[in-house]
Amino acid sequence: MVLPEDGCLLRIFIGESEKVDGKPLYQRLVEKARTSGLAGATVWRGMMGYGANSRIHTSKILRLSQDLPVIVEIVDTRDKLETFLAEVDPLIKGGLATLEKAQVHFYRSNK
Repeated sequence: MVLPEDGCLLRIFIGESEKVDGKPLYQRLVEKARTSGLAGATVWRGMMGYGANSRIHTSKILRLSQDLPVIVEIVDTRDKLETFLAEVDPLIKGGLATLEKAQVHFYRSNK
């Protein structure tokens, strides 16, 4: 797959404990990105954050059971990401999604 230099970055901010059909939402999003033929996806686990409800989520030792923030990042073309986002939107009950320009310098496998 070749990505154009003018790519797009999709970031989906969700909670680690969010589930869809018993699986973590972030896992479902990555699996859907792969089956949709998107270039790649990465999941980042946050140490601390808050969202629309303004409740602090943290990994401090006394609060290990709290719902930590997770970011799913996917880079591809804007058209593909908008299609993907429309397909997964119903799965995301709470969170934030952003699209921004990304300049692709290279996209290659080491094989």
